[in-house]
Parts: sequence; C-alpha cells; structure tokens
Amino acid sequence: MPEFKDGTIKSIAGPLVIAKGLAGCRMYEVVRVGEESLMGETIRLDGEEAYIQVYEDTSGLKPGAPVMRTGEPLSVELGPGIMKNFYDGIQRPLLDIKKQAGDYITRGIVAPGLDPQRKWDFTPVAAVGAQLEEGDVLGTVPETQVITHKIMVPPGMRGKLLEIKPGAFTVDETVAVLEHDGKRINMTMKQKWPVRINRPNKRKLDPSVPLLTGQRIYDTFFPMAKGGTAALPGGFGTGKTVSQHQVARWADAQVVVYVGCGERGNEMTEVLETFPEIDDPKTGYKLMERSTLIANTSNMPVAAREASIYTGVTIAEYYRDMGYDVAIMADSTSRWAEALREISGRLEEMPGEEGYPAYLATRIASFYERAGRVVTLGSDERFGSVSIIGAVSPPGGDLSEPVAQNTLRVVSAFWALDSTLADRRHFPAINWLRSYSLYLDFTRAWYDENATAAFRQFRTRTMIILQEESELSEIVQLIGPDALPERERLTLEIARMVREDYLQQHAFHKEDTFCPLEKQLKMLATIMTFEELALRALEKGAGIEAISKLPVRDEISRMKYITNASFKEEHAALETRMQEQFKALGDA
Repeated sequence: MPEFKDGTIKSIAGPLVIAKGLAGCRMYEVVRVGEESLMGETIRLDGEEAYIQVYEDTSGLKPGAPVMRTGEPLSVELGPGIMKNFYDGIQRPLLDIKKQAGDYITRGIVAPGLDPQRKWDFTPVAAVGAQLEEGDVLGTVPETQVITHKIMVPPGMRGKLLEIKPGAFTVDETVAVLEHDGKRINMTMKQKWPVRINRPNKRKLDPSVPLLTGQRIYDTFFPMAKGGTAALPGGFGTGKTVSQHQVARWADAQVVVYVGCGERGNEMTEVLETFPEIDDPKTGYKLMERSTLIANTSNMPVAAREASIYTGVTIAEYYRDMGYDVAIMADSTSRWAEALREISGRLEEMPGEEGYPAYLATRIASFYERAGRVVTLGSDERFGSVSIIGAVSPPGGDLSEPVAQNTLRVVSAFWALDSTLADRRHFPAINWLRSYSLYLDFTRAWYDENATAAFRQFRTRTMIILQEESELSEIVQLIGPDALPERERLTLEIARMVREDYLQQHAFHKEDTFCPLEKQLKMLATIMTFEELALRALEKGAGIEAISKLPVRDEISRMKYITNASFKEEHAALETRMQEQFKALGDA
C-alpha cells in the first residue's frame, strides 16, 4: 500500500467533495475521505484541488477533515469467490458487511471483494518450464458446482514457469512463480483490474451466434447475438425486471452478472431472495451457482451507481476471458444516468438536454461497447462473450427522452415495452411494431442451419400479418369487424392467434416459462398451416365464423402449455386433427 498523502476537505455538496492539498493526485484515483475513511474517486483536477465523488453518505463531513490518497484507481478483485456472492456497488460483499454492521450499512466499512481466509483447491494445468503468455491458464479451481474457475496469467505478463504446485490455497497465497523480464513473479489466484479500463482480447468476432433465451418474442422476432447489446425500455409496470429475470434464467449463457444500479430496494430484495432458490434447468442446481449479484439500490449513495455499472462489466469480462458466455443485466441504466446528472450539476457543468451532462452519450456508448464475442488472450484458442441487456426507465414511458434515445443509437436489439400491452395483461409487453433487431442478418446462417430456412419465412409472414392488423385496426374501430371482407377478417383472426397463442408467454407457468427453439418453430408452423388451410376453405365458400369455431382452434391456443418433452408427438397429432377438421369443413 503506497504511503498516504493527506489533503483536507475544502467544501461539500452532497456526494461531491472538493479537497485541497492533493498535488500529484490522478484522475479516477481512489481516495479516503474524512475520519471514517469514506471511499471516493477523483473526477476532476484543478491544480492542487481534487473534485471527488464519494460512494458513501457524506452527512456529517466537515471542511478541514483529512483526505488521503491511495495511489490506485477504482479496481475490483478478480478470482475464486465471485460466483454466488452478493456485492454492493463497490464490490463489498453484503453478507460480510452485515456481519460487521448488522442490518444497516454503516459508513467507512472495508470488506475485501474476495474472502482472504477461504482456501480453494488448485489443480495445475501448466507444466514447469513452459513458456506462458498473457491469458494462459495456470490451473483450475472448482468455484461452484457448475463453474470451473480458470486461474490465468494476468494481462501484460509472460515468461517461463519456474514453479507451480497443487493444493488448497487462499487467494493471496502463491500458487506459481513466473520469470518475467528476468524477475521472479509470485502468482496468486487473485487479480486486480481497474474497472474503467476494458480487459484486452486478441480480436472481436462478428455477432453470428444468437443468444437464445427461450422467450418467443426475442428468439423469433428480435434475436440477440452472443456478445450483443440490447435495450429494454419501458415505463413503470411494463415488466422490465421480470423480463430481465427471464433472460437471466433461461439465456444460453454460462455466467450471469445481475447489476441493480439504482432500482427500488424491494425489486433488488426480490432478486436477492429468488435467485438462490431458482432451479437452473441447464445444470440441475440453483441458478445462483453461476450468478453474481451487485445490489446498489435507489436509497444507497447516488455516486455508487456508476461504480456498480463498471464493477459488473469488469467481472463479466473476466469470466469471458476464461471462455465463458456471460450475460450481464443492468437494471436500470436510467438510474445511473440520473446519478451522472446529479454529479454534473454539482460540478456546475454546462447541462445538455433535460439537464443530463453533455457527455451522456459517450458514457452510455463506452459501457455498451464492452460487450462482444472475442477470441480471448492465451496460446490456446478460447472464445468468450459478454452480452449486455440494459433496462431503461424513461419517465412516463417517453422513449424520446435522452437516455432512451442515446441508448437506441448504440444497441443493436431494441425491445420496446408498451404500457398499453401491459394494461391488457399481454406479457412480455414487447411492442412488435416499435422493436427491432440488427442481428437478423448476422444470425441468418445460424438459423438456416439450426432451425431451417422456413423459420425465417414464418417470421417474415407473421410480421406482415401483425402490420396488416395494425392498419386494419383503425377501420375496425370505425365500422366494426363484421363490415370487413372475409379475407381481412381472417387476417385479424390469424393476427390474434400470433399475439395470444404465440407471443404471449407466461413467465410463471411451469411449461410456458421456457420455449426451446424447436418448439417455437413447430408452434409457428402450426399457425401458418392454419392460415393456409383457412384461405383454401374461404375460397371454397366456408365462412370465417365456421373456421374460427373449429375445435382445433382451441387446441392451438393451448399448445404452448404442452410439455417440451411430449410436444413433438402431440404436435404431430394436432397437425393431423387440423387437416381432418378442415377437410370435413370443406366437405360439409
């Protein structure tokens, strides 16, 4: 630890503290403020004066109180013990804080991000005498029942492996010795990494593999790629948090990082209580075995929202470097933006639109650009990805406000939640006419190979039907559906089937909560077959009333609740009955 150089507090304005006497202090350096050593970070330098955003409550601070430098940037500890943990915005384990302070977080608490006492079983992978480069795996640790933690050579280091030993070690004990630039470097299982700096990789790859979520509205209509970015904007009550829970639980990712940056305390409490209890269908264990949660609720210090965002994405990059696909949920980036607005106001900066700082777009873009599917560092070829799903909470659900618009410019999947759909109890309340995905072309080859080209054709046809329904809805409101031609009434009926029987998905239903891609394809094919047979029946003189009253119509509405295991067999029987009933309708 470098020797502290003391300054003193000059003035205090909420979470912003101005200190004097800190000559040589650097930008984004961590400092300790006041007698209680509150953690802060320098965000502006003016001669010997430093402007500090404090990540804890500043009540009771006084001018003249000491300010101490640490000489280090805001960093996270990376190593075994991150999974299954609950952190606050500056990577202090909440359970350790509770042991020290009880149920209420008191100021000035210091708690290491990784337990320094716990021993981990280390199994060497690299051999003594091997020439290692940055990113090479030294050994492995069984971090949880489903995650094998790879201990890697830190970025910037390479050389000959002089010693390595198996056994049980703490994260601070030496497990290997590396000769780097002629010096012996003791290697431990812990790394420290500045949160504002991207972890390096060899190269980024095109987002050509979809991140399957088991949610029909996303996988079919607006897919997201591994290493991609998605925004989930919506007003209060539209289902942002539940949607993120569903993606976290079912997405095709091995590691989940959930960041609650400024959401209400009751929402984060639900996450903290439910994640350890949720069964993970992929592994058979609990979802928490491959998750870590960062809880920085709305009643915690405002400035720490920014730290929580960077802490979360740095942890995600670390597991990406091991070769894992990581999904990071940020709920919600609007709260982080509001923190930026408050700090900017305290700094008396020239405000941008609606009072947000002029650099809002840059900050949002710099966060989302840390997503990506990459070839990781290391001599063995490993692929990993960080996919970012950020919730946006625009006031009143107004998507024209600055945070939503700046997010819209940088993400490639836009899942727009709609309060009208939510009011109608249509969940997930994704508006299919306002949402979009730029990954459709990138993932086309994957879908053609794994779900047949017909899947894409079905998607195009259903989108056309939904758009036609939107155009017809105004006419229906004026003259009623009975005045429409039979063909257009059929369009409305098929659109209703797509909306209610396919796009609506029950997050809390045992069978409907997750829909594999094969089941999605067959469900969509059934609706398309129904449309095709109905058009033929109309041409032969059958009426739309008779078509809509066929018994198979009710069976289609219930097919989402058929178990995934038996769906293939029951779907074939359903198709047969549909053909028979339409044939009987034509013969009548």
